[in-house]
Amino acid sequence: MSTPAAPVARLLYKPEEAAEALAVGRSTVYELMAAGALKYIKLGRCRRIRRDDLERYVASLTPQSN
Repeated sequence: MSTPAAPVARLLYKPEEAAEALAVGRSTVYELMAAGALKYIKLGRCRRIRRDDLERYVASLTPQSN
């Protein structure tokens, strides 16, 4: 009896997947990429966002006080 394989940690995200991970809309991710706030790489015609860049972006956000 074989054990199920452990899930592989994702290293690259499509903009749609990054939007889901950040809990924002897809167009917001594209706006962040265009503004340079969220780094991405190009693989051919595809854009991919590294997990480290997503984490760096979130860490750079400033909490708002009420």
